Amino acid sequence: MNYRTLGRTGLSVSEVGFGAAPIGIANYLEAWDPSAKNEHETAIRALHHALDVGINYWDTAPGYGDGASERIIGEALVGRRDRVVLATKVGEPWTYENVLASAEVSLRRFGTDRIDVLQFHGGMYTAQMAEQVLGGGMDAMLRLRDEGKVGFIGLTSEGPTGALERVVATGRFDTLQIRYNVCYQHPCDYVSARAGIMYRAEEQGMGIITMRTLTSGLFQKTMRAAFGDATAGLDLDAFCLNYVLSNPLVDVALVGMRRPEEADRNAAISDAAARRFDLAALHHRFVS
Repeated sequence: MNYRTLGRTGLSVSEVGFGAAPIGIANYLEAWDPSAKNEHETAIRALHHALDVGINYWDTAPGYGDGASERIIGEALVGRRDRVVLATKVGEPWTYENVLASAEVSLRRFGTDRIDVLQFHGGMYTAQMAEQVLGGGMDAMLRLRDEGKVGFIGLTSEGPTGALERVVATGRFDTLQIRYNVCYQHPCDYVSARAGIMYRAEEQGMGIITMRTLTSGLFQKTMRAAFGDATAGLDLDAFCLNYVLSNPLVDVALVGMRRPEEADRNAAISDAAARRFDLAALHHRFVS
């Protein structure tokens, strides 16, 4: 497993992160019941094995199965807390009271006294959302940080908007988690030099984390629908992950996992750095 520095936090993080939505959400992308004994035990083994193969960045949210993902992670953290960079989120509304209450519930589920990265769990930011984040929401985050319950403050977003640009430009946040993959490249535009929200976050020293790294299966399903048997033997997941890891702005590429063998596969992709792409060359349009 290769490691990168998570922006100005200085945290050393695995370049592939454990995306914990799938362990907590029932039937997300496949048949799965997080309350069933077998699935629950499989998720615990996956988290333990991920850490054993070097995946130390774990990302979840209260909304992933109404707390199920956080509770499972809490069990997996026993005896391993200091080896994990733990990230979770706070959902809307981002009032002072709600941010404080949400963080306290997450801490109890984890069975820990600190969250390394606490993020505003946002979609496509509007002006109203930005006002909440920069108002009472931020005041609560700063209190949690001052109390030692939170290490760093972050944002998550499904995509760039003018409101998100304004929030990032304040320089008050330590990390940005953004949807970025081979199908959705707006956050980092290689055609226009240094354009996109990922560049703006980099300028602020923010750590950059990608969500939907494997396109939530969209790219894979599209390829199979278009080319059928011709895709047999092609590792489309590895292609998607290598694409994102080829971007030097990315500190952590989150990949949803449920099973130990998935952790093995993703760690092996990290190790195979020779398979990365020159993204600038791929986007170059003119003959030299």
